Amino acid sequence: MIRAPDKMVARRADTKARADFATWKMMAKLNGTSSLPDEALTFLASYTGFLKTMTEAEAGEATIDLMYKSYYAEMGGAGTPPDIQSAPKERIETGNVTAFRRPAPQQPRSAKSGTTAKPRLPVALIFICLCIVYVGIQYLLR
Repeated sequence: MIRAPDKMVARRADTKARADFATWKMMAKLNGTSSLPDEALTFLASYTGFLKTMTEAEAGEATIDLMYKSYYAEMGGAGTPPDIQSAPKERIETGNVTAFRRPAPQQPRSAKSGTTAKPRLPVALIFICLCIVYVGIQYLLR
């Protein structure tokens, strides 16, 4: 029986293995392998070995499985690592691009609340009122 802490360690190890593999694979494609740690180079070497006998997806999963087992032991998992089914069996390739969706236009505040906003006073009317107040104050002070 697998304990709950071991399941948490297994999930973290699987997530870390998948993220590291994707990063290292991209670095290898961009000819940046010189900056990778030795651990990454050994896993990438095993990946290229798997590519000779398997498809790219199978080789990737096999390498991730090796990394997962290694990370599980490093993170303090007890016993053999449990099977984690985090990746779907059939993946649909949509390419490398995420579709951009324009956000919905925001409505004015008055339309959101459902009440109509008070009409604003025109600037000329405000100016006239200020003039009347000024003249009234001047008339009272004399």
